[in-house]
Amino acid sequence: MQLIDWIVLSVTLLFIVLYGAWKTRGSKNVEDYIKGGNESKWWTIGLSVMATQASAITFLSTPGQAFHSGMGFVQFYFGLPIAMVIICLVFIPIYHRLKVYTAYEYLEGRFDQKTRTLTAILFLIQRGLAAGITIFAPAIILSAVLGWDLITLNIIIGVLVIIYTVSGGTKAVSVTQKQQMAVIFAGMFVAFYLILQYLPDDITFTKALEIAGASDKMKVLDFSWDLNNRYTVWTGILGGTFLMLSYFGTDQSQVQRYLSGKSLRESQLGLIFNGLLKVPMQFFILLVGVMVFVFYQFNPSPINFNPKAGEAIANSNLETIEQYVKLEEQHRFIEGRKKALIFEGLTPENVAQIQEFNEQDKVLKEEAKTIISKVDPLVETNDKDYVFIHFILNNLPKGLIGLLLAVILSAAMSSTASELNALGGTTAIDLYKRNTKIEYSEEHYVKMSKWFTLGWGILAILVACIADLFDNLIQLVNIIGSIFYGNVLGIFLLAFFVKFVKGNAVFIAAIITQLIIIAVWYIDWLPYLWLNALGCGLVMLLAILIQSTSKEN
Repeated sequence: MQLIDWIVLSVTLLFIVLYGAWKTRGSKNVEDYIKGGNESKWWTIGLSVMATQASAITFLSTPGQAFHSGMGFVQFYFGLPIAMVIICLVFIPIYHRLKVYTAYEYLEGRFDQKTRTLTAILFLIQRGLAAGITIFAPAIILSAVLGWDLITLNIIIGVLVIIYTVSGGTKAVSVTQKQQMAVIFAGMFVAFYLILQYLPDDITFTKALEIAGASDKMKVLDFSWDLNNRYTVWTGILGGTFLMLSYFGTDQSQVQRYLSGKSLRESQLGLIFNGLLKVPMQFFILLVGVMVFVFYQFNPSPINFNPKAGEAIANSNLETIEQYVKLEEQHRFIEGRKKALIFEGLTPENVAQIQEFNEQDKVLKEEAKTIISKVDPLVETNDKDYVFIHFILNNLPKGLIGLLLAVILSAAMSSTASELNALGGTTAIDLYKRNTKIEYSEEHYVKMSKWFTLGWGILAILVACIADLFDNLIQLVNIIGSIFYGNVLGIFLLAFFVKFVKGNAVFIAAIITQLIIIAVWYIDWLPYLWLNALGCGLVMLLAILIQSTSKEN
């Protein structure tokens, strides 16, 4: 990090924070603070929806996911366009007609207060955890760059987001997200262009794709029904559709984005815009990761991308260092042989050898992880989330390092701001306002929304301080969502389409379903994407059975 990088990074982030706080100062009523005064145009809604989902995890983890596993992760998003159409036809018209502040308000009118409260609490639990992880993700980056401890960084990032989210509410989030998405798109295109420029002169983009394909990185579609495979066409279309329906249709952090639309049509156009652009955007981000993989076929790469791993080994005993150095030498030998085979030509024989070398390299990397864990169990051995940042810090020119870090931090701030805004609004409207006997003024509820937003911000910082990389950050967020989303979606579908089911049946069914889903996830019986479909189907089936056998019927 040079002085110019610090200037680019600081100016970008400070502009976003100060602009958001200034542009939206002085919200006097709940409609302004929570629904942004219903002034948003469709492109603002579309970019805001996209920015809410595209957290730092997207730009930190997704390239690393592609580096290790290839393009197959894009199948996760195949259900998104389907979900967007359904939400535009069913969910948005209902929300707009009833003029609700939160999605959960509708459930009280359809069922009862306890069902509304339970659903709001399920949202608050999963989104509160996710908000902590979206703060933790960029903290990892700056920890690697600056050598600062994660707790300090979690607090700094969390406070930056809290400043403009508390001050301006929904409008501040929407206003700043347009600037953040502009920074994000510019940064990713620049990174992609530079990666291609860094490849050897005779390696064209087409040739780079062939090299990636030789290592099975370009396999986009998997039509198998293997339940051990997390990402297939079927998990994307079936499980992904249920997850996206739940997320965009019932998660207040997203619902709040399109409830701010000037009209029903603006809200619908905003979601369609998101549906059309999101899958190509994720494909492109994955492609960036694949091009990073190709880059490292011609340039040395560490056996583990986490810089803390190297530090831990360097501070260990001589025998351990020798073991690790030996693995690094074998890793470099494999890199050299693969590079020679690529220059010889991608004949079937050479491709088979490259894939064999890849398998040998995987074994070496697992052995390296074992050594790292023995030296220091606290050092994260899973290095997927460090791949892209390693490339940025070691290969990009001055100034662009600051820009790419601004991209990742802008994404973190945009996503976290939406989450805190929704958490504060839901707590104020669905729990506080609904359960207080006294009718207070609009200013009071705005003030309480700000206090609740601040409280959730502090809680998110605490979650970030105890977070772990798990398997991969982007997967961790989706796992948390999948545990709760299917159940919530099923409750809403019952409300929309199964008119004879009453509140008591839904309430009991929702509690039973949530316990079952947590148990299924804990014993690892199904890939996490299928939990969305299971939770949705289970709560609907149980509610119908309970209602059919009850005296209410």
